[in-house]
Amino acid sequence: MNNVKQQILSNAFLSLAYHDYEKALNSYAYFKVSDHSLGEDLVQDTFMKMWNYLQKGGEVLQMKSFLYHILNNLIIDNYRKNKSFSLDLLLDNGYEPNINNDDSEKMLDFLDGESAIKLIRKLPKKYIKIMQMKYEKNLSLSEISKLTLTSNSTAAVQLHRGLDKLKILYMNRTKQP
Repeated sequence: MNNVKQQILSNAFLSLAYHDYEKALNSYAYFKVSDHSLGEDLVQDTFMKMWNYLQKGGEVLQMKSFLYHILNNLIIDNYRKNKSFSLDLLLDNGYEPNINNDDSEKMLDFLDGESAIKLIRKLPKKYIKIMQMKYEKNLSLSEISKLTLTSNSTAAVQLHRGLDKLKILYMNRTKQP
């Protein structure tokens, strides 16, 4: 009789959990795997694993965290699966590789950035150090203010003024032949 009570409680517990968390879990799974049907399958597997755990006499203290933990593990398992596709199969399904892969715009942006970094060395001395910290070392404003022993607002003003001067140098450089 005790086993029957446990089964009824497990059923009620599972139904309540499904009603409360199914939509949020599906949303989360879709966000992680970018496939509605796969996400729904993972959520169903999550509830099946929870059901099996409850049938074995397992105890769940925090339902939401327990379900998300199971779902995260299933998503990770799905990522780890070796997914190899035949190029012929992909072509049959309508995939066409991008043959004209033009990265020239990315290259120009990179080269412009490199030339801007070199122009920092031509700024007045009081801006060189702070501009290098920001744009070469990628330090935050608070890190820069700590290193220069200035306030955040002072560092921000110096960065802004340095950037204005850098823009002028950059524009003058591009106007020259």
